Amino acid sequence: MSFISNAFAQGTGGAESSLMSFLPLILMFAVLYFIMIRPQMKRQKEHRNMLAAMAKGDEVVTNGGIVGKITRVSDAYVGVEISEGTEITVQKASVTQILPKGTLKSL
Repeated sequence: MSFISNAFAQGTGGAESSLMSFLPLILMFAVLYFIMIRPQMKRQKEHRNMLAAMAKGDEVVTNGGIVGKITRVSDAYVGVEISEGTEITVQKASVTQILPKGTLKSL
């Protein structure tokens, strides 16, 4: 006497049901990519281009909120004049924004 019944194949619908079970996961990844990952990559690219285009005389804002004019640029560091005769050295990556020319005169 057998208590376990024989297993039979379901037929042709097996491949479709496994694809349909992964469909919500694929859709969630696509939404995550377009809402979070892609815009972040775009911001990083814009920041890299901004850092590469920095030049002496640009007016900038740092991560700490310090506003000043660039006096020298090297590969990793930037000299920023925050007032007449006062210059600080900050990491190039800490510059968050390049201001329009003449912004410091209005402050």
